[in-house]
Amino acid sequence: MNYKVSIVIEQDDAGYFAYSPELPGCFSQGRNYEEAMENIKEAVDLYLETLDPGERSQFLSKRISTSSVEVVVA
Repeated sequence: MNYKVSIVIEQDDAGYFAYSPELPGCFSQGRNYEEAMENIKEAVDLYLETLDPGERSQFLSKRISTSSVEVVVA
């Protein structure tokens, strides 16, 4: 079965850090954006494999929205 899972990828001095807000403790990293994306997809796949169908439904029923705002700092 296919699922859509929210992920966040942040860049820092060491590379890229990725995590899924819906799946507590599901995170990964990579040297570049593409590697972080591949790694978090694998982490999500493995995470979901450990859950029974009821748990999957509980975690994946959340609606998460991401956006950005522009602010001016004086």
